[in-house]
Amino acid sequence: MTDREPGGQCPPDMPPLAARSGPSGVGPEFAVVFREHHDFVWRILRYFGVPPATVDDKVQDVFLVVYRRWDDFDRSSSMRSWLYGIARRVAADLRRGTARAERRLRAVPEPTPAVTPDQALAQAEAAAFVERFLATLDDDKREVFVLAELEFLTAPEIAAATDANLNTVYSRLRAARALFDRAVRRFAPELRRTHGQPR
Repeated sequence: MTDREPGGQCPPDMPPLAARSGPSGVGPEFAVVFREHHDFVWRILRYFGVPPATVDDKVQDVFLVVYRRWDDFDRSSSMRSWLYGIARRVAADLRRGTARAERRLRAVPEPTPAVTPDQALAQAEAAAFVERFLATLDDDKREVFVLAELEFLTAPEIAAATDANLNTVYSRLRAARALFDRAVRRFAPELRRTHGQPR
Protein backbone atom coordinates (compact mmCIF):
# COMPACT_ATOMS: atom_id res chain seq x y z
CA MET A 1 0.00 0.00 0.00
CA THR A 2 1.43 3.35 -1.00
CA ASP A 3 -0.86 5.66 0.94
CA ARG A 4 1.00 8.06 3.19
CA GLU A 5 0.53 7.04 6.78
CA PRO A 6 -0.84 9.51 9.33
CA GLY A 7 1.89 11.34 11.13
CA GLY A 8 -0.05 13.05 13.89
CA GLN A 9 1.29 16.42 12.79
CA CYS A 10 -0.69 19.53 11.97
CA PRO A 11 -0.81 20.05 8.17
CA PRO A 12 1.05 23.16 6.98
CA ASP A 13 -2.19 25.00 6.22
CA MET A 14 -3.90 24.05 9.49
CA PRO A 15 -5.05 27.30 11.10
CA PRO A 16 -3.60 28.04 14.54
CA LEU A 17 -6.88 27.23 16.25
CA ALA A 18 -5.49 27.36 19.74
CA ALA A 19 -4.47 30.96 19.16
CA ARG A 20 -7.84 32.08 17.84
CA SER A 21 -10.74 33.32 19.87
CA GLY A 22 -13.45 30.73 20.16
CA PRO A 23 -15.31 28.46 22.57
CA SER A 24 -14.25 28.65 26.19
CA GLY A 25 -11.27 26.50 27.19
CA VAL A 26 -10.58 25.39 23.64
CA GLY A 27 -6.88 26.27 23.44
CA PRO A 28 -4.57 23.86 25.30
CA GLU A 29 -7.17 21.09 25.63
CA PHE A 30 -7.94 21.19 21.92
CA ALA A 31 -4.24 20.87 21.10
CA VAL A 32 -4.02 17.74 23.26
CA VAL A 33 -7.08 16.22 21.58
CA PHE A 34 -5.61 16.93 18.15
CA ARG A 35 -2.29 15.29 18.98
CA GLU A 36 -3.82 12.25 20.65
CA HIS A 37 -6.59 11.54 18.14
CA HIS A 38 -5.27 12.77 14.80
CA ASP A 39 -4.25 9.30 13.62
CA PHE A 40 -7.56 7.77 14.77
CA VAL A 41 -9.54 10.31 12.72
CA TRP A 42 -7.19 9.77 9.75
CA ARG A 43 -7.84 6.01 9.77
CA ILE A 44 -11.60 6.37 10.21
CA LEU A 45 -11.77 8.66 7.19
CA ARG A 46 -9.79 6.11 5.17
CA TYR A 47 -12.11 3.32 6.33
CA PHE A 48 -14.98 5.36 4.93
CA GLY A 49 -13.26 5.59 1.55
CA VAL A 50 -11.83 9.11 1.67
CA PRO A 51 -9.12 9.12 -1.05
CA PRO A 52 -5.47 9.47 0.01
CA ALA A 53 -5.14 12.79 -1.82
CA THR A 54 -8.05 14.22 0.17
CA VAL A 55 -7.73 12.64 3.58
CA ASP A 56 -5.50 15.32 5.18
CA ASP A 57 -7.98 18.03 4.15
CA LYS A 58 -10.85 16.00 5.60
CA VAL A 59 -8.95 15.47 8.87
CA GLN A 60 -8.67 19.24 9.08
CA ASP A 61 -12.42 19.54 8.40
CA VAL A 62 -13.14 17.15 11.28
CA PHE A 63 -11.06 19.17 13.74
CA LEU A 64 -12.55 22.43 12.53
CA VAL A 65 -15.97 21.00 13.45
CA VAL A 66 -14.55 19.92 16.81
CA TYR A 67 -13.24 23.43 17.37
CA ARG A 68 -16.54 25.10 16.50
CA ARG A 69 -18.59 22.66 18.58
CA TRP A 70 -16.17 22.39 21.52
CA ASP A 71 -18.70 23.55 24.10
CA ASP A 72 -21.27 21.01 22.82
CA PHE A 73 -19.13 18.03 23.78
CA ASP A 74 -20.50 16.03 26.71
CA ARG A 75 -17.46 15.48 28.95
CA SER A 76 -19.07 12.37 30.45
CA SER A 77 -18.98 10.57 27.07
CA SER A 78 -16.11 9.19 24.99
CA MET A 79 -14.06 11.63 22.93
CA ARG A 80 -13.37 8.94 20.32
CA SER A 81 -17.09 8.25 19.92
CA TRP A 82 -17.70 11.96 19.32
CA LEU A 83 -14.83 12.20 16.84
CA TYR A 84 -16.03 9.08 15.06
CA GLY A 85 -19.48 10.56 14.55
CA ILE A 86 -18.03 13.79 13.17
CA ALA A 87 -15.62 11.91 10.88
CA ARG A 88 -18.45 9.74 9.60
CA ARG A 89 -20.50 12.81 8.68
CA VAL A 90 -17.54 14.50 7.01
CA ALA A 91 -16.90 11.38 4.93
CA ALA A 92 -20.60 11.12 4.04
CA ASP A 93 -20.63 14.76 2.90
CA LEU A 94 -17.64 14.04 0.68
CA ARG A 95 -19.34 10.99 -0.86
CA ARG A 96 -22.47 12.99 -1.60
CA GLY A 97 -20.39 15.65 -3.32
CA THR A 98 -18.32 13.23 -5.40
CA ALA A 99 -19.80 11.45 -8.42
CA ARG A 100 -17.75 8.29 -7.97
CA ALA A 101 -16.45 8.33 -4.39
CA GLU A 102 -14.53 5.40 -3.02
CA ARG A 103 -16.82 3.12 -0.99
CA ARG A 104 -14.57 0.26 0.01
CA LEU A 105 -13.33 0.19 3.58
CA ARG A 106 -9.64 -0.38 3.88
CA ALA A 107 -7.66 -1.49 6.94
CA VAL A 108 -4.76 0.94 7.20
CA PRO A 109 -1.72 -0.62 8.83
CA GLU A 110 0.18 1.26 11.47
CA PRO A 111 3.72 2.40 10.56
CA THR A 112 6.14 -0.46 11.26
CA PRO A 113 9.91 -0.83 11.46
CA ALA A 114 11.84 -2.27 8.52
CA VAL A 115 10.85 -5.89 7.88
CA THR A 116 12.34 -8.79 5.99
CA PRO A 117 10.93 -9.77 2.58
CA ASP A 118 9.21 -12.79 4.15
CA GLN A 119 7.64 -10.61 6.84
CA ALA A 120 6.54 -8.05 4.26
CA LEU A 121 4.92 -10.81 2.19
CA ALA A 122 3.14 -12.21 5.24
CA GLN A 123 1.88 -8.74 6.21
CA ALA A 124 0.65 -8.07 2.67
CA GLU A 125 -1.17 -11.41 2.60
CA ALA A 126 -2.77 -10.73 5.99
CA ALA A 127 -3.85 -7.22 4.94
CA ALA A 128 -5.32 -8.57 1.70
CA PHE A 129 -7.16 -11.26 3.65
CA VAL A 130 -8.66 -8.67 6.03
CA GLU A 131 -9.74 -6.49 3.10
CA ARG A 132 -11.41 -9.45 1.39
CA PHE A 133 -13.14 -10.41 4.62
CA LEU A 134 -14.42 -6.87 5.29
CA ALA A 135 -15.84 -6.78 1.76
CA THR A 136 -18.02 -9.83 2.58
CA LEU A 137 -19.71 -8.18 5.57
CA ASP A 138 -22.81 -6.04 5.43
CA ASP A 139 -22.36 -2.39 6.42
CA ASP A 140 -23.57 -2.84 10.01
CA LYS A 141 -21.32 -5.79 10.83
CA ARG A 142 -18.33 -4.25 9.07
CA GLU A 143 -18.70 -1.02 11.04
CA VAL A 144 -18.72 -2.66 14.47
CA PHE A 145 -15.97 -5.13 13.51
CA VAL A 146 -13.63 -2.36 12.33
CA LEU A 147 -14.26 -0.22 15.41
CA ALA A 148 -13.87 -3.11 17.87
CA GLU A 149 -11.06 -5.14 16.32
CA LEU A 150 -9.02 -2.51 14.47
CA GLU A 151 -9.64 0.60 16.58
CA PHE A 152 -10.27 -1.13 19.94
CA LEU A 153 -13.38 0.82 20.87
CA THR A 154 -15.54 -0.76 23.55
CA ALA A 155 -19.09 -1.86 22.78
CA PRO A 156 -20.58 1.12 24.68
CA GLU A 157 -18.31 3.49 22.72
CA ILE A 158 -19.43 1.87 19.45
CA ALA A 159 -23.08 2.16 20.46
CA ALA A 160 -22.59 5.86 21.21
CA ALA A 161 -20.67 6.46 17.98
CA THR A 162 -23.14 4.69 15.72
CA ASP A 163 -26.41 5.53 17.53
CA ALA A 164 -27.11 1.81 17.86
CA ASN A 165 -28.61 -0.15 20.74
CA LEU A 166 -25.89 -1.72 22.90
CA ASN A 167 -27.37 -5.21 22.60
CA THR A 168 -27.49 -4.77 18.83
CA VAL A 169 -23.80 -3.86 18.82
CA TYR A 170 -22.94 -6.99 20.80
CA SER A 171 -25.05 -9.13 18.46
CA ARG A 172 -23.44 -7.71 15.31
CA LEU A 173 -19.97 -8.06 16.80
CA ARG A 174 -20.54 -11.69 17.77
CA ALA A 175 -21.80 -12.48 14.28
CA ALA A 176 -18.88 -10.69 12.61
CA ARG A 177 -16.33 -12.44 14.83
CA ALA A 178 -17.87 -15.83 14.07
CA LEU A 179 -17.64 -15.11 10.34
CA PHE A 180 -14.03 -13.99 10.79
CA ASP A 181 -13.12 -17.20 12.62
CA ARG A 182 -14.58 -19.26 9.77
CA ALA A 183 -12.73 -17.16 7.22
CA VAL A 184 -9.44 -17.65 9.10
CA ARG A 185 -9.95 -21.42 9.13
CA ARG A 186 -10.46 -21.34 5.36
CA PHE A 187 -7.49 -19.04 4.83
CA ALA A 188 -4.94 -21.09 6.80
CA PRO A 189 -4.82 -24.09 4.38
CA GLU A 190 -4.57 -21.68 1.43
CA LEU A 191 -1.61 -19.94 3.07
CA ARG A 192 0.14 -23.26 3.73
CA ARG A 193 -0.28 -24.26 0.08
CA THR A 194 1.06 -20.90 -1.10
CA HIS A 195 4.23 -21.28 0.98
CA GLY A 196 4.60 -24.99 0.34
CA GLN A 197 4.24 -25.91 4.02
CA PRO A 198 2.93 -29.35 5.05
CA ARG A 199 -0.61 -29.59 6.33
